[in-house]
Amino acid sequence: MDLNLTNIKQNSQIDEFINQTDKKLNNLNFTDHGRRHANIVCDRAVKIAKTIGLSQSEIEYSAIAGYCHDIGNFIDRKLHHYWGSLLFHQIFTNKTSDIEGLSTIVQAIANHDKEEARLTNNTSAVLIIADKSDVHKDRVKERDKYKIMKEIHNRVNYSILSNDLDINKDTKIITLLLKLNTKTTTIMDYFEIFLDRMKYCRSSANYLGYKFKLIINDFSLI
Repeated sequence: MDLNLTNIKQNSQIDEFINQTDKKLNNLNFTDHGRRHANIVCDRAVKIAKTIGLSQSEIEYSAIAGYCHDIGNFIDRKLHHYWGSLLFHQIFTNKTSDIEGLSTIVQAIANHDKEEARLTNNTSAVLIIADKSDVHKDRVKERDKYKIMKEIHNRVNYSILSNDLDINKDTKIITLLLKLNTKTTTIMDYFEIFLDRMKYCRSSANYLGYKFKLIINDFSLI
């Protein structure tokens, strides 16, 4: 079996693991880690990989890692990156002859978590940027406005009205552009939970030979 995104999306186990992750984290009042997030990270990973000129195989591996990076959450949130990598390996190790691709994807999934981020290959760097840059009001599953405002992750995501990732191949700069509703939360609140994530994005961009910039409400902050 070829390791390509079409085959991965058609796999019933991957599909069910994403469903179960979505159910579990919904019950824990987390922001979206289900199909919406999987597709956005996948699409963003492809955008990054294509724009910076990675090989076709690396683009495919980045897409797959982006789509599958959170599948381990239904087992355990704290070590979801390790569980996800093991699950992916277990599903596909006897189905593909592309061992290099399998190893690359497994490494990227295992290394994407913010507390254990490790840059081992281009795919891991692309995945970290694609994942950590996904902050938006559409990630908030809670519908009670009072509860949203009480929980900082929901509140900060709810405050982000637009999110765009620009990759400039000429200037070698990757820029995350956000519009934040300051009536909902503050930029300080954003940095309270996203500062480390932005640092990982910067390190990942550097690994790829790029600089990373963060612009919130037209102000350059990183």
